[in-house]
Amino acid sequence: MNKSYLSLGDFTNLLTMRTTKCLSILLFISLFVFSCSSPQKPKSYKNGIVVTAHYLASEVGNEILQKGGNAFDAAIAVQFALAVAYPRAGNIAGGGFAVIRTSKGEYNSLDFRETAPRAAYEQMYCDKKGNVNSDLSQKGHLAVGVPGTVDGMVKLHQKYGKMEWKALVAPAIKLAMNGVALSLSEANKLNDYRDQIRNQNKGKETNPYVRENLFEEGDTLINIALGRALLRIKENGRNGFYEGETADLIVSEMQKNGGMITAEDLQGYQSVWRTPVMGEYRAHKIISMPPPSSGGIALLELLYGAEQYKMNEFDFGSFEHIHLMVELERRVYADRATWLGDPDYYEVPVDRLIDEAYLENRFSDIEMDKKTNSQDIKAGTVELIESFETTHFSIADSKGNAIAVTTTLNGNYGSKVVVDGGGFFLNNEMDDFSSKPGFPNQFGLVGGEANAIKGGKRMLSSMTPTIVEKNGKLFMVLGSPGGSTIITSVFQNIINRIDFEMAPQQVVNAPRIHSQWLPDEVYVETDFPSKNVLDKLKAAGHVIKSQAKIGVMSNIFVSDSEEYIGVADTKRHADSKATGY
Repeated sequence: MNKSYLSLGDFTNLLTMRTTKCLSILLFISLFVFSCSSPQKPKSYKNGIVVTAHYLASEVGNEILQKGGNAFDAAIAVQFALAVAYPRAGNIAGGGFAVIRTSKGEYNSLDFRETAPRAAYEQMYCDKKGNVNSDLSQKGHLAVGVPGTVDGMVKLHQKYGKMEWKALVAPAIKLAMNGVALSLSEANKLNDYRDQIRNQNKGKETNPYVRENLFEEGDTLINIALGRALLRIKENGRNGFYEGETADLIVSEMQKNGGMITAEDLQGYQSVWRTPVMGEYRAHKIISMPPPSSGGIALLELLYGAEQYKMNEFDFGSFEHIHLMVELERRVYADRATWLGDPDYYEVPVDRLIDEAYLENRFSDIEMDKKTNSQDIKAGTVELIESFETTHFSIADSKGNAIAVTTTLNGNYGSKVVVDGGGFFLNNEMDDFSSKPGFPNQFGLVGGEANAIKGGKRMLSSMTPTIVEKNGKLFMVLGSPGGSTIITSVFQNIINRIDFEMAPQQVVNAPRIHSQWLPDEVYVETDFPSKNVLDKLKAAGHVIKSQAKIGVMSNIFVSDSEEYIGVADTKRHADSKATGY
């Protein structure tokens, strides 16, 4: 349908001639035409599916599945491939989370989140007057947390792997040694961060991510140093990163530049198996990530509120739909700021936060005709019983095993520091701690005591890898990058599928909104919602800010015929790809 043939006004006239149900359907079509790229029906696959932010990583994962590997083998290979092909977020010196569903119906989650160096302390980014210097927590060597990725992949392989470890790391080595042809998106991103990367890596003999001329689409990025680091991981597993030559390179990088990570920090790092948080939403089981990710708890809170206020009775894109999402999000993010942190260091009230009685009371003051000022919203009273700079991938295999992995360096290219002689970026995850109570991080998120800096502690995250079941069978596997917008993106994709009954491509392409308590604003993707609804939102008191994109989904859906449908969010990130067999 071409824009020049049918105006928004024509759509409005057409909508008035239909029933309420037709209104919902046609309104979505209108928004879809004007706000989304024209979708092609995604392919379905019987035996396995891989959806990632980079086509080369998707192909690597699919090859592993075809060679007899399971979903967990493919996830390991994808993680290492992304470290080469997608350096802004893919990594061996970052961390992340994985949510797992086995073919036997077992659930698990793996926390390979970074930790603070042992020498870290609460006000390490504050001057003598208590003012926070955000540059120190976001750029350079003091911003780096102890990496968790390699240990996480080793533990995943030990528990669930089927293929030989060396075969899973080998494809990434080949990519690094032979080179990756840069997409337009990746070339532009490297150019955007050129000065920052150069400034953090002065005096180094080689740095594949900076050159005299700007990068162009099609340029080959060869990274011999990274290939050698991966080779050490291939041959020696965990010891190939946390000990030996690579560990020496990281420690030397720290010692020469005022960083805190020591050999003892690296040797002492351990990823952790945790029990997923689980709940129900309109007869669907939700399996998601527990603390130190805030994602799973926040998602379950949002879904409970959506069910309490009967989200499925509203029209997609209507005032009621958007207003309710904003009001729910404000309250949930207030809870996040106060109650969530590393459960090994802080008594997180998980059961209370997702308790029905608590949530019913938490959302009881929502008014459907006007906004609640964020300054009037405090965290709920709980008795203590206990950027798009990230990337997500989803994988399922022929046996019904499924894994959702969200992994990151935090900011684009992390701390911007490339390990001299190692060829890989170090993370800037220390910024995800609360540098000072109430002081926002780079995503505008605030926090308090629960997420204060302490040596050995894991920083709070918004990553929300999630698996959904229906009637005991796999229904969706999903997740997104996007900093604080991750939680709300996953939330909207779930209600798009369950409440608004959208087709898989529509679920992902549909325009999104985001609100997070502070700042007291509502972010909406360009051209969404309609002007009439925008006017109503503003009249209700909402402050609207336009945003080019919110989140980048990598989703798997299961059809009625039990085939996998993978949907990459190519509308928002052209390099994404779903592939299977």
